[in-house]
Amino acid sequence: MRKYFFTGIACLFIACSSQKKMVSQAEDKDPGIGDTRTYTVEFIDEDTYLLTETSTDKTYGYTKENPVKTGGNRERIGPVSERRFLNALLGPNGEPIAYFRAGSCCSFKTPNGLLNNMGLLDIYRVWWEGSKDTVSIYINMYDKGDLYIPAGFTARK
Repeated sequence: MRKYFFTGIACLFIACSSQKKMVSQAEDKDPGIGDTRTYTVEFIDEDTYLLTETSTDKTYGYTKENPVKTGGNRERIGPVSERRFLNALLGPNGEPIAYFRAGSCCSFKTPNGLLNNMGLLDIYRVWWEGSKDTVSIYINMYDKGDLYIPAGFTARK
């Protein structure tokens, strides 16, 4: 009888400590960590976000310190989210834009990263007819933030 009593207590102790460990691992993977978006993003169509507000910060999207945070990596649609953002942009006078992905740079820590909580920014080169040069836009597909029209651009309606 005593043997079964101690075995039961040991099993209960192990079960409780295992459950606690599982809860703390779940907390580490909370999808809201690293995300700062305060509103739901709307779509014009399945390939284009609806952007309605121009950023008052002239560095938004233009610097590695202040990238556009499209998110999507956790849902496995990171590159799609980046293109949805870029497809929403027009030149300063409503001109259609063109873009290409120039590469990645600038590693940073994020709880939404793939390996060791690290992510990379993607750099897109953007231009429109009549522009003298391309413009670099930095995009973070790991974290979600509110989406704005970068200074100097307009957006599709």
